[in-house]
Amino acid sequence: MLAGLGRQVQTTGLLAEDAIETALAALRRFRALCDILHVRKVWAVATAACRDASNGRAFITEAERVSRTRIKILSGKREANLTALGIVSGIYKPDGLVGDLGGGSLELIDVHGAHVRSGVTLPLGGLALQDLAGKSIKKAEKVVENSLRGLDLLREGQGRTLYAVGGTWRALARLHMWQTGYPFHVMHNYRISGRDALEFVRLVHRVDTETLSRIEVVNAARRPLLSYAALVMEHLIRKIKPRDVVFSVLGVREGLLFSLLKAKERARDPLISAAADLNVLRARSPHHGEELIAWTDRFMASSGLEEAADERRLRHAACLLGDIGWRAHPDYRGEQSMNIIAHGAFVSIDHPGRAYLGLAIYFRHAGLSEDELPPRLRELATPRMLDRARVLGAAMRVAYILTAGQGGVLAKCPMQVKRGRLVLQMPGAYRKLSSDRLFGRLRQLARLVGREPAIES
Repeated sequence: MLAGLGRQVQTTGLLAEDAIETALAALRRFRALCDILHVRKVWAVATAACRDASNGRAFITEAERVSRTRIKILSGKREANLTALGIVSGIYKPDGLVGDLGGGSLELIDVHGAHVRSGVTLPLGGLALQDLAGKSIKKAEKVVENSLRGLDLLREGQGRTLYAVGGTWRALARLHMWQTGYPFHVMHNYRISGRDALEFVRLVHRVDTETLSRIEVVNAARRPLLSYAALVMEHLIRKIKPRDVVFSVLGVREGLLFSLLKAKERARDPLISAAADLNVLRARSPHHGEELIAWTDRFMASSGLEEAADERRLRHAACLLGDIGWRAHPDYRGEQSMNIIAHGAFVSIDHPGRAYLGLAIYFRHAGLSEDELPPRLRELATPRMLDRARVLGAAMRVAYILTAGQGGVLAKCPMQVKRGRLVLQMPGAYRKLSSDRLFGRLRQLARLVGREPAIES
């Protein structure tokens, strides 16, 4: 819910009464939902508007009474740090400048991998900027220029990635998606080149937003702030000249939760963890997915196919997701699995990576033909990713017809390239699992890697 607490703080120094009532009503509802769900622990934080307004403390006192929860007012430095941790928790190996545009402030902080540096907070949130400029976009431009002038942080971010956090910046991304006909409507990790982003935000901040094509995809409450959000992003892009702008749905909230985790938990790969959880929930034998990782590791190591560390990570995730669609009708297992993967709540994976996972599992169920490939995912995958998805899908087709999706077989029946042949070993009693269909699938995979198929005892 958009309460707009920061709407008049910069000019009046006060939280507006109507915004206070809206916010308190939302908190009453959240408290009621927490009671219904028997929530035992609630963390609540307040940001720029409450720390800047002279009546901010009085509002917090009433908000604590309504919500029956202690509310902590974050400092600008702490808010920036938590925003960066949100990016660390949900972007794979981030490297760049994180910008969180809220209603009252803009937080900027440098992040490299899991390392977060000191950040700054500026009064450039959409509501604050609109307030300071008296709803004049020309005056707002001067405010932004003055606020960003001489920041060392911007120089350090040059040529890297700008990670955009905040609802109004996400609204800009949604508008860009629809205007360009982007084939995929998952917001997290949506990526635009720095050059394209600059051209787009220049357009948005210079025209009446209501005249923009597909403006209806943006919530009406956010439309008045689009020009101000676009103006801030334009100036940031001009100064740091980012390679890409990446939009994130994770910010302060997720950063706070991430900061509460133990170091061991924070070190886990969120993509692999999510895939492992889905494997446990949906696969016939979760252990089979884990065995499939080791089985394909051995195959890939012997195949002569080059595989980068990032590609290996995606292959491992795909192995864990290989059987999540088995309960569906056989004719729709590939399509259903692909949709779960493409639109699931995964983080720490970009859109091409999602396409790879979805295509690999689709090939595993539907066969290796491209005739009925979903065009949306195919557009996102590079030729290399499409090829690797087909190879992995073909390998899975061998594994699943061999094992019927059950654990305990793959470790006894390794598959690897030996002396120019793709050899599947089936010792002792496992030889009884051999069939023409199994050999046919082994032959399909062998063709993809340029080898001759063979089954050995």
